[in-house]
Amino acid sequence: MSELHDECGVIGIYTTDPLVDIVEETYLSLYALQHRGQVGAGIAVNNKGTITYYKDHGMIPEALPEKELTRLGNGQIALGHVKYSSGGAPVDHENLAPLVMRYIKGQLALCINGVLTNYHELREELNQGAAIFQSNGDTEMIAYLIARARINASTIEEAVQEAVKKMKGAYAIALMSPSKLIGVRDPMGIRPLCYGKIGTSYVIASESCVFDSMGGEFIRDIMPGEMIVIDEEGVHSYQENCGGKTALCMFEFVFFSRPDTVLDGVSVNQARQRAGRLLAREHPVEADIVCGVPDCGIESAIGYAMESGIPYATGLIKNKYIGRAFNDRKRNSEYLMRIKLNALKNNVDGKRVIVIDDSIVKGKTCKHIVRLFRQAGAKEVHMRIASPPFRCQCYLNSDTTAKENLMAATMSVEEMREYMNADSLGFLSVEHLKDLAKECRLDFCDACFTGNYPLDVSDTSREDKYSRKISS
Repeated sequence: MSELHDECGVIGIYTTDPLVDIVEETYLSLYALQHRGQVGAGIAVNNKGTITYYKDHGMIPEALPEKELTRLGNGQIALGHVKYSSGGAPVDHENLAPLVMRYIKGQLALCINGVLTNYHELREELNQGAAIFQSNGDTEMIAYLIARARINASTIEEAVQEAVKKMKGAYAIALMSPSKLIGVRDPMGIRPLCYGKIGTSYVIASESCVFDSMGGEFIRDIMPGEMIVIDEEGVHSYQENCGGKTALCMFEFVFFSRPDTVLDGVSVNQARQRAGRLLAREHPVEADIVCGVPDCGIESAIGYAMESGIPYATGLIKNKYIGRAFNDRKRNSEYLMRIKLNALKNNVDGKRVIVIDDSIVKGKTCKHIVRLFRQAGAKEVHMRIASPPFRCQCYLNSDTTAKENLMAATMSVEEMREYMNADSLGFLSVEHLKDLAKECRLDFCDACFTGNYPLDVSDTSREDKYSRKISS
């Protein structure tokens, strides 16, 4: 179980059918992306150019109560967003999304999954132009860029394209103007974005699992650098920024995406099972059962079991009902982890157990898991990690701590094994990492494992004079 927070999730829906309850469609679609953010959610609805919205802290049922959704009315376009917390810090209400603002051409609403690596440069430029910010995140920054570009642009599409030219970083954006729904993916495709249909409605989403869960149709991934515009005439594609170097975040396959998502041509479930198979070849060990740490270690554990011939068994039970209040408690972390996870004693007692997890960040969770298995009577505990050692800080939106707090950045593999009291410890090698998704249409970003960043991150890593909290 990774100690990362998930990415954010974005949804955009456009319908020409007045019988479609667009608020209900957006609300239910967000549930398919709840794994990408649990600290805030919001919905904005566009009814003939008038945008109403509601957003609040918490998971979807808590953040979006029925009485507030009813007040939104109905419309032709809607945006939805689920948010995660940056660095574990509290999220100000101003940094929740969608962001709704009024500008020269009416109202505009947008939400983002990602981060601008030239945030400070752009903010300084806008400050010099007398911009007044209500938040300290990327979403409002992008809205300002679009609004400023719209002064001279003849269409919203031109304004968005002009704003994108100034933006550097990893982002997937969903926005709506008074009459159009627009989706934009960063030129390297670091963040995922796709579109499809649910009934007669066109939908932009962070992951394809949205369409499966809603009984819809996945059409395709939005290409790196592509902008799609949906209006009453249909879908329009703008590909002026396509064709460059690509760098899809490898951690989407390791942890972020749901297993039933297909990401740029690759099934996330199959990629994780392949990671387990590769682990079994790289780090075999004699054992009685293979267990997966829920949720993202389970598919890799199944792959390990299939490759090794060692039976798969449930070893850990996860409490799925802890919600946001769990994260706000001030009890010690070991107590809270015990509430979240429990070992299944009758499956592991007296057994040699192989435990598969998706990654190790700080190491505290893995240490606790080993302790749980030993207290449940496991004879041996062998940890296997379905990704390489996490050695470098990610500046492109996964919520990692400073490098000096990353376990693999300060310890050898043997020191890590001793710290968590495991009988053995093995990681997937960097050399085999890309084999997880070898059919993918894009190249990958593996900077958190290798330190090879696909773009300049120096502006992101310097001291933050704006007390920034990532708003994706």
